[in-house]
Order: sequence, then C-alpha cells, then structure tokens
Amino acid sequence: MPPIIIVSNLSKLYATGFKALNGVNLEIERGEIFALLGPNGAGKTTLINVICGIVTPSGGSVTVAGYDILREYRNARATIGLVPQELATDAFESVWDTVKFSRGLFGKPPNPQYLEKVLSDLSLLDKKSSVIMTLSGGMKRRVLIAKALAHEPKILFLDEPTAGVDVELRRDMWEMVRRLRENGVTIILTTHYIEEAEQMADRIGVINRGEIILVERKADLMRKLGRKQLTLSLQAKLERIPAELAELNLELSTDGFALTYTFDSQAESTGIAGLLRQLGELGIGFKDLHTTESSLEDIFVNLVRSDA
Repeated sequence: MPPIIIVSNLSKLYATGFKALNGVNLEIERGEIFALLGPNGAGKTTLINVICGIVTPSGGSVTVAGYDILREYRNARATIGLVPQELATDAFESVWDTVKFSRGLFGKPPNPQYLEKVLSDLSLLDKKSSVIMTLSGGMKRRVLIAKALAHEPKILFLDEPTAGVDVELRRDMWEMVRRLRENGVTIILTTHYIEEAEQMADRIGVINRGEIILVERKADLMRKLGRKQLTLSLQAKLERIPAELAELNLELSTDGFALTYTFDSQAESTGIAGLLRQLGELGIGFKDLHTTESSLEDIFVNLVRSDA
C-alpha cells in the first residue's frame, strides 16, 4: 500500500529571502503515528502548513491520499484535519455550533451522533451548549481537536496540541489519539514534550534548518543512537583514569569518586565483565553501580547539535 503522504523535493522561499524548507523528502505511512521534531524555526510548522494547503510551496510536490495538494486541492484538503498551535476559535459560538459548522464546510451531511461521540471522547459533551469564550484554555484546545475531526479525516495533524495543557488532560488527549490510530487515522504531530513522542510515535523525523536530517522507526533510532552507561561509585578518590583502562570509553567525575562507562547494549559483548575484572586487578574498589539509558531527548539534542 503506498504512503498516505508523499513529499518530494519540497522547498519554500519567502519574499524576505528566508528559506524555510530546502529539498524536503518525506513519506508518511498509513495508520502510523509520526512525530516531527525540531528546534524553534526549524521548519516544522511551515512543512505542515504546506501539506495542509495553507502555505504555497516554492518548489517540489506533495500528494495526500493520492491527491496533488495544488491540482486537487479540495480532495486533498478533505482528507486532512489540522489542529494548529494557536487557540483560534469562534469565541462567541457554542461548542456544538462551531463543530457542526466545521463539518458542513467540507460538504459532509449532518451526523449528530458522530459529532456527539467526538465531543464525548474529548470530555466536551457536557459543554456542547457553552459559548467558547467562557471555556478554559485546555477546553478550547479540545474544541480545536473536535473541529479538526468533525469531517472524519483520514489524516490528523497535531501542531503542538498539548502546549499549555495540564498533565491529566494531556494524558486524555493521547488516549484519544491512540483510539484514532486504532480506527485507521494517520497521526502527524509536532511537540516540545519529547517524552510524548517517545511514548506515542511509531516513527520519528527530525527537521533542522529546513531540511529533514533523519527519519527512523523509534525503536531503531533508540537502538542505533541511544547509549547505555554504567556508573560506578568508587570507594576511594581516583586522581586519573589508569593507563591500563585508557582504551575503554570511560569518564572520571570531577570529584574523582565515580567512573562512567558508555557501552552499546546491542553489541555481542558490552565489555562490562572485562571492565570489572580490570578494576579488581588494579585494586580499584566500588561500593555501588547503576545503569542509565539515553532518552529520545538526549538523542534529539545530539542530532541537532551535530547538524549545526
């Protein structure tokens, strides 16, 4: 089955001379949760806005569910739901009226049962008659998601969907996202909460300075670029790493009371047994040890730093 979104050599050059996108190539698979990560100004929102038909590209092509976003705009746009960063809502309308209007914009026949289910899934059903301006920021964020889902899109873009949302509501939103994916909706999200991408995404894309620098399945990315570290708390202060251990990937703490060994947990041999044996032979005792594993945030920071 072909990808649901195909981005080919996409570029965006603004009149100011700023190149927001530079030869972006990207494919999004049907039914996946894809997280797009990047620092501020990297091009995340520009890329989403081009795919959604909000920003006109300077070059390249994009197809969405088989439709070209320029030549077949209406068909392409009808497959997409977009939750933008900004809390832009019809402040004086009721929740029900604005969601119903969003459905009608796409020529969909009335379906109050479906809209009620969307509102129920977002814990908004009891607020259906409320005027939007009276809602909290978190409630307004949920209304944006309801509007994006009103026309039953195959693809849902979530641009920083949980910014400013409390932890409990954020958890509810991600449960809803999982249910949508189970129903065949493809989810593309950007987030500053990298732990969300680590928890939710099937694949991770990293964009920096308008270029995609990496696309990997999350598990493969963690395995290839993640690190495991063994930290040993020493019984006595060590002034320097002995010459016998110089070839090992060791780091001595500034106070001299801890050694950190970085290793590949996927390798046939981690080297830990040999390290402990050598420490014993050198008379270097330790009183405690623990292992840590690099997070997606560590990997992301290192990727962006190396691309700078």
